[in-house]
Amino acid sequence: MTFRGRSGIAALVLVLLAAAVASAADQPPQTLHKVGDHWTAWDPPTPPPDAPDAQVHIIVPGDTLWAIAGKYLGNSYLWPQIWEKNTYILDAHWIYPGDPVVIGAQVAPVEQLAEQDLGGSAASEGATNPDGTPLAEEGPPLNVDTKVVPLAPLGTEDDIYCSGYVGEAEEQFGYHLAGSEYDGMSPGLTGAASGSYKNRVFGDSTVKYNLTVGDIVYVDGGMAAGLAPGVVYSIVRPLELMRNPANNEVVGRLYQYQGRLRLLTVQDTMAIAEIVQACDSIIDGAGLKPFVPEPVPLGRRTGMRPPNVPVAAEALADDPVILRAKDDIVSLGEDHVVFVNLGADSGAAPGDMYTIYRANVGNKPPLVLGELAVLSVSTRGSVARILTSRYPIYVGDKLEPK
Repeated sequence: MTFRGRSGIAALVLVLLAAAVASAADQPPQTLHKVGDHWTAWDPPTPPPDAPDAQVHIIVPGDTLWAIAGKYLGNSYLWPQIWEKNTYILDAHWIYPGDPVVIGAQVAPVEQLAEQDLGGSAASEGATNPDGTPLAEEGPPLNVDTKVVPLAPLGTEDDIYCSGYVGEAEEQFGYHLAGSEYDGMSPGLTGAASGSYKNRVFGDSTVKYNLTVGDIVYVDGGMAAGLAPGVVYSIVRPLELMRNPANNEVVGRLYQYQGRLRLLTVQDTMAIAEIVQACDSIIDGAGLKPFVPEPVPLGRRTGMRPPNVPVAAEALADDPVILRAKDDIVSLGEDHVVFVNLGADSGAAPGDMYTIYRANVGNKPPLVLGELAVLSVSTRGSVARILTSRYPIYVGDKLEPK
């Protein structure tokens, strides 16, 4: 291959630098040390000796979190849930034979569950309580749905990738959109005609404001900032502060996902990118975060909490609430996506299900409204999808673990 002049040399330098950045990202940790009878870069815990095989997997050569999730959870895309349970693994790309991986509860086959007493059938003759006393027959059985259903997705990818997250009030982004190739296409109109372009998001000279898939944009960072071609970023737009409706305290800020872009060419101080996914009108100035795939959690959608057996009103006092609905929808129901104040420090995880309540008037018991499932958890809150509803649901309604 022959390069002509300085442009050819510069192109070669760009290729070599990009390759160096990519290879550096593939380097394993350099802090290997011996733990027991094997070498590892991490500080793995010692699993209890009586831990069942369904709860702990010992890594063998060739294992990946992807493969482990496929083996134990039946869906390789659920590997982040295993990583979340094993916080000692600081980089999911590097796991070491001999280290333990906590799986959590094993997913039982539907056939096995069908053979179990799920609590809704009549008690067998001679059945006793755990303390040995006979079971008492007090009143009619609860309206509990005992039908066994298979695991199914609790939402869609759009529910996660086109919603957003509740983050810190003043989150800082390393890179931003700095405009598009349409900014330089204006024919240079003057006089009254040019006035129609004033005060638009992309400035006076652009000929397109609402960007979508396939449009070429510019990013305010380059090789000097560590960017590399081929990397995908989420386009994030900061919105308003989120407040708890119960006490008006600031929970965090809502950040809206507008879409994704892929870096095509990286220069010294700027990068050229293509929009590869669009959820909403994409504007310049939006922040960029590295795109991290999230699997849609699976769950068994069983019957809702019976309305005749609500939780005690006192139990709802400090429960999480619905903070906001996607697209600012007011009256909510089945399949609507909402944001709730279940942050990462609350112990919430994708797949968790909650019953939705509303405080009643006077001394009446709380109203059972419906239920939702958590899809994605961030620092200050979670994205959830309403699975079912008996009545309209609103911002401020309470959540109790199912």
